[in-house]
Amino acid sequence: MEILLIRHGESEGDILQVQEGRADLLLTDRGRRQAREMAKVVKEKYMPEVIWSSTLKRARETAEILSGETGVAVIEDDGIREFNNGVLAGLPYAEAKVRYPEPEGGRKPHEPIEDGESELEFRFRAQTVFSKILTESAGRKRIAIVSHGGMISNLLRAFLNLPVTNDIYFPTGDTGIHLLKIKEGQKTVMFLNDCSHLAKVDAEELSVQI
Repeated sequence: MEILLIRHGESEGDILQVQEGRADLLLTDRGRRQAREMAKVVKEKYMPEVIWSSTLKRARETAEILSGETGVAVIEDDGIREFNNGVLAGLPYAEAKVRYPEPEGGRKPHEPIEDGESELEFRFRAQTVFSKILTESAGRKRIAIVSHGGMISNLLRAFLNLPVTNDIYFPTGDTGIHLLKIKEGQKTVMFLNDCSHLAKVDAEELSVQI
């Protein structure tokens, strides 16, 4: 089985400079263009048999654009939503820093944000939903998972069997594509964070500005 991990396109939260997480914001027009270009590449090179999607609007809309291009059905799952950042969701970065400063020395992995979850709970959720998706997708040659930057990092950590607490991060750009492979029990990372399809979006925006 091959597994595509795809981040959503640019969202309103990126423009507003707010703590996103569970803040349920839509894609921007640019984010939709990014998703359309990503979908063309996926259809041409990495056609999936099923698309799993976070239920948050920015990911769901990205998945729907991919579905529209490929004709592949979308399965929504709350388990692949972004980190539950509780009271921080939707707050401007500066305001969040003042109203809810991190404890001295940083928040411990087991300590949840108020009304949210801890880093340990987030990792366990990723591990659990990844196991579920792989089990329910047994027999498929290729699947796609449309999610969020933080969740994708944790899915990659789960795939690589990294320790629950670690300092390894996997950046993902808007509509960045990662490809993983499992064959006869062997796990292979084919590539990470391919954003080459965004060049067309950037070029179109530049031509409009000129």
